[in-house]
Order: sequence, then C-alpha cells, then structure tokens
Amino acid sequence: MLDKAQLLDRRHFLTGGVGGFGAVALASLLNSEGLLAAARVRESAPGKAPLRPEVDPANPNAPRRPHFPARATQVLQIFCSGAISQVDTFDHKPELARRHGEPMPGGDKLITFQGEQGALTRSPWEFKPRGSCGKMVSELVPEIGALADDLCFIHSLTGKTNTHGPGENFMCTGFTLDGFPSAGAWTTYALGSEAEDLPAYVAIPDVRGTPQSSVNCWGPGFLPAAFQGTDFNAAKPVRNLARPDGLDASADAAARAFLERQNRRHLERFPGDSELAARISSYELAAKMQLSVPGVTDLSSEPAQVLRDYGADESGNRIKDLRAAYGRNCILARRLLERGVRFVQLFNGAYQTGGEGVSNWDGHKKIAEQYAVHGPVLDRPTAALLRDLKARGLLENTLVLFNTEFGRMPTFQKGASGRDHNPDGFTAWMAGAGVKAPFTFGATDDFGYRAVEDVCSVYDFYATVLHLLGLDHERLSYYHNGIERRLTDVHGRVLGEVLA
Repeated sequence: MLDKAQLLDRRHFLTGGVGGFGAVALASLLNSEGLLAAARVRESAPGKAPLRPEVDPANPNAPRRPHFPARATQVLQIFCSGAISQVDTFDHKPELARRHGEPMPGGDKLITFQGEQGALTRSPWEFKPRGSCGKMVSELVPEIGALADDLCFIHSLTGKTNTHGPGENFMCTGFTLDGFPSAGAWTTYALGSEAEDLPAYVAIPDVRGTPQSSVNCWGPGFLPAAFQGTDFNAAKPVRNLARPDGLDASADAAARAFLERQNRRHLERFPGDSELAARISSYELAAKMQLSVPGVTDLSSEPAQVLRDYGADESGNRIKDLRAAYGRNCILARRLLERGVRFVQLFNGAYQTGGEGVSNWDGHKKIAEQYAVHGPVLDRPTAALLRDLKARGLLENTLVLFNTEFGRMPTFQKGASGRDHNPDGFTAWMAGAGVKAPFTFGATDDFGYRAVEDVCSVYDFYATVLHLLGLDHERLSYYHNGIERRLTDVHGRVLGEVLA
C-alpha cells in the first residue's frame, strides 16, 4: 500500500495520469461500438430506449410509421408573435375588473421586463359567453370565441423567460437558446410527409416580416437540414423558384431530366454516400416545387365566397389590408394541409426594429390602440380557417395549436397604458384531432398573473402534441454531442386530461 508521500510524488502522478488517459480512450472506443455497459442499458432498457427513425437520405421525407396509433396525422400551429395578452382575449378575470385601479396584492414594487408595475387594470374589451358551452371570451376576438365549442383551452401554461427571442425559441423548440430543432422539424424527422412535391414542413411568416427569433422558429437545429421548415407566404412564394427568363417549359423539363440521369449515375459510383443522396434529394424536391408551389400559392381558383369569408378580398384601410394579407396566408395554410404537408406553421404578427407593438402583439404602451388593429386582423381569418378545416373534414386528422411566447401582466406599466411581459401564466388552445372540446384545463389566479391550477409547462404541451401524433416524447430522440436530445428535454408529461 502506498503512503501519502508516494501518492504525491511526480513519478506516480505521471504514471497515474497516462493510465487515466488510456482508460478514457478505451471507454470512448467501447462506447462508439455500443459495448460499454451504460450504453447497452441506454439502448435496451424497456420503455426508455431511444427510438430514432430510420431516415433514407435519398428520400428523407418519405412517410414513416408512428410509435403507436396516432389520433392526428398533421399539425397546424398558429403563432401570435409578440405575446398576445391572455387577460384581454381568452382568460376571463372578473376580479381583475372589480379591483381595477387597485395595487395587485403581493405586487408591491414588482419589477418586470420593462420596469415597475402600476395598478391592476381591467381589459378594455368586454367578455361574453360564447357557444353552447358559455365560455367567456373577449370582444376583441368574437369570431374565434363563437367557435368555443370546438376549442380546448389551456390557461395554465408557463414559460422560462420574459424576453421575446428566447421566449419564441422556447415555445417553438423547447429551449431558450438558439440552435435547437423546432417542433415542426422533430415532427417531420419522426414521421416524414404525405406530400411528394411539397416540403414536409412549411412556415408562413406574416407579410410584415418574421418573428423576432426569425428562422429559429422553424429551423432544424442539429437535425439534418432536410427537416427545416421552408418559409413562404401567399404574397412572397419561395424565392428563386421561377424559370429563368428566356427558358421555355420544354427546355427546362429536358434539363431537369438530364440532370436527374447524371445524378443517378453519380450516386451509383458512390453507393452508400448518404450526404450525396441527401443533396440530390433536396435538388429533386426543389425541381418538383417549381411546378407545385405556384399552383398551391395561386388563390385565383378559390371561390369568391371563400375569399370573403377569410377577409382575403378586402382593401381600403390599414386593418382591411392587413386582414386580407393574413386571410390569404390562412387560405394557403389550408391548401397546404389538403396537399398532405405534415406541419404548417402560420404566424400572425412580426418583429420590426423600433416598431414596438405596431406590427405584433407586444402591447407595452397603448394596448387598446394597438390591439384594436391586431384583434380584427387575427380574428376573422383564423375563425374562417377553423370553420373551413372542419367543413372539409380536415379537423378529423389535423391538430390545431394556438400559441404565443408568453403572456402579459394584469397591471399596466407605470407611466404607460399597456401590459408588460409575463411568463408565469398564459393561454394556449388546441382544436381538432384527439382533443376534448369544449374543454378548459388549468387556471391562473384571480388576476391572470400566475398559473395556480394544473400548472402546465411547454414540455407538457409538446409531450401531449407528440402523443397525439403517435409519438413517445421520452423515446423520440437524436444523438447529438453525447446526449440523447428530445423536444421535451428531460421533462414533460402527457396531459391526459385534455385527450378525447
């Protein structure tokens, strides 16, 4: 046995260090071959082993089977950028109206994102019972409210940040930092798509621009790039898709056919080269999109009544122009779902530097004035989209999600007539395949400040979404930098209470 002096001399220190490095190298080799005991347990533990889909690089969007029978096969996510206020839309708080102008109990000297808070402030919009269920919904969104019987409200959602960019990241990817896959990317990684000539995942930004977190909201993160959302809207179709001037359709088709033959020959020379196969697949999809995207974005074939229902034929003032643009994007979302696109992400509101509250739901200063524009733009087209999906039978297989990055305070900011950021309790809703409706889950306190009943995390929300798609959120993973990554990180429970 060595005494303390021997343990500390240089010769034994160096000998032990070299041996330690060798052990690290051996462990790395064993792990890479799946021979390390811990690795074997990770891969074989019943009910816990990762389930990574087998993706063909030559056809990454080919349909793949879920882990178990799915209730939903497609997803439409409607995202209100800027943090729509729950207490001015869907979260009715009579006590907030009764205590209007009083200090919020326990809120003395409360400092939030932009500073000190003022008094409790009732909503400028009256709440009324909607649908047969009598759900109380604000006059700001009366047409969505009229569909309350078809909606499943979650009033107890909580976030991790009160900053827009990280908040949008968290709501779209499950992480506040950049570089993680969006929910749409995880979905298409797991399930592929039924659409052969369109992307599996389409993001439809507002015509005014992108959300503050921009492409992170539909990015693939560390997943293969094939699962990134393709962003375009009704006003701005996919960039660089049109034929060059002077090239007729027959010549273009002949060039594509020649390129396909050359690509196939090249791939035959390098069998098993997955990166080459993936590149060829992406080029082939781009070629197919030259024909499919102009057709799906051309709304001229839509009946006049449909355009009127969505407000897509309006013009003449700011609200009508914005509603028409968003309405056309809503029609585009429906057309993409009809064509088999797996995940459609539809944005309402955009970030503009120096344009606080003007182009999105960030109602800090003059919420009544700002939301008087945003509400009518959102309300009618969104309601028309839900009614249209239901009438066409698409809600039987489509899960509709309504999200925002966080909520807003029940108080007004000191020196302003608007509400500050609040991640401690806000509202989302679901509709369509597999969810109870009408139904209300969870609750905030008497003022709409903090979730207090059936508190729900973003991880719980997405665990439920994946479950409805037939996917086990604990097992759908991607091995990245030594970690089995998940959309729900190491958290989340399926909200069985909201399942039909």
